[in-house]
Amino acid sequence: MPAPAAARVPAEVRRRRLIAAAFLLPALVLLGALVVHPIGYSLYRSLFDRSGDTFVGGDNYREILSDDTIRTALKNTALWVVLAPATATALGLIFAVLTERVRWGTAFKLLVFMPMAISMLAAGIIFRLVYDHDPDRGVANAVWVGVHDTFAQSSAFPKARPGRDSPLADAGRGAFVTRDPVRAGTPVLLPLVGVAPEALPEGTRTAGSSGAVPGKVTGTVWQDFTRGGGGAVNVVDPTEQGFAGMRIEAVKDGRVVERTTAGADGTFTLSGKADGALLRLPAANFREAYSGVQWLGPALVTPAVIGAYVWMWAGFAMVLIGAGLAAVPRELLEAARVDGAGEWQVFRRITVPLLAPVLVVVLVTLVINVMKIFDLVFVIAPGAVQDDANVLALQLYRTSFGTDADPGLGSAIAVLLLVLVIPVMLVNIRRLRKEGSR
Repeated sequence: MPAPAAARVPAEVRRRRLIAAAFLLPALVLLGALVVHPIGYSLYRSLFDRSGDTFVGGDNYREILSDDTIRTALKNTALWVVLAPATATALGLIFAVLTERVRWGTAFKLLVFMPMAISMLAAGIIFRLVYDHDPDRGVANAVWVGVHDTFAQSSAFPKARPGRDSPLADAGRGAFVTRDPVRAGTPVLLPLVGVAPEALPEGTRTAGSSGAVPGKVTGTVWQDFTRGGGGAVNVVDPTEQGFAGMRIEAVKDGRVVERTTAGADGTFTLSGKADGALLRLPAANFREAYSGVQWLGPALVTPAVIGAYVWMWAGFAMVLIGAGLAAVPRELLEAARVDGAGEWQVFRRITVPLLAPVLVVVLVTLVINVMKIFDLVFVIAPGAVQDDANVLALQLYRTSFGTDADPGLGSAIAVLLLVLVIPVMLVNIRRLRKEGSR
């Protein structure tokens, strides 16, 4: 006699459950071996000392709060969580909205997203060069120095100084002045030394001897040094170079009465107003060349590395937000414009609220990502400032595998990192469940 339907249904359900469990079993084994077991062992190991033989309880966790290096890592991680995801998401939103309005939007999106194809290691190497302090190597400082020199020209003679028995004396504050007043019709010699020949301005020529001009003060300012030796002191020799662009001031009673600039061969001419004045070479001639910003110095290394991260992940945010933007009903936007709303009002009151779920997804994803940031900081930050740029994931690596490795303390840092990530994961899970129940 066949079994009743009520008895057959549980057997069918059990069979399906067994089949589902059989398919899930490999994934569950991998999950247990690669996730659950390491977490459990890290928690267990964090309760023991460096050797793993002595139980120390919560001592490793207390050391986390007392160690200055680890506290710096905590502060920097908090800075990362606050700045990096918000900046990348904001840029992604701006790019996604703006690229909808231009013909070449697809090409722009491709360019912005392209850094995602680069590994963190490669991006770190790229930005280590970008942030190089030497303007001839580092792009950031090359641009910065170029802008600075546009408004405040740097000197080409930072090492120049009067030589032996020079007619020039120190005037204080980096300037030099002639010892005696100059006279019209008598050429003035202003010899300097200390500038490497290859450092002279482009277009510099061999120093010339200015002839006497009645009623005017003429002279030469030049590098009083002959390669290979020889030459006379305070005399313009045939192979010596002029100081092109050197600024000269005529000073009477503490007041500048005239200014001029030396030509390519170092010669200059002043009017009769300079007669009886002292000639001064102002300090601006000898100001050290501006070499830019110490991007990888202790003060700026963390913002600099965050900048590299944003460069990589703004494209990720842009693509996800762009996909959400494509699903926004266009009739709502058009209706708002018809009702008189401006573009900023449409963006702030309609576009952003409708994109809120997507923005939350991007923001939460990036927060989880920056909590475990390691490779960018490790590669970009020089060894001398790694303590200043330190983050929890990097400190975990240094503590667990460094020269003075402490697996117990390293495991405690790993558990702390897990505890910090869990609330963000719970928010994400709650959001997914809420969306699934709609």
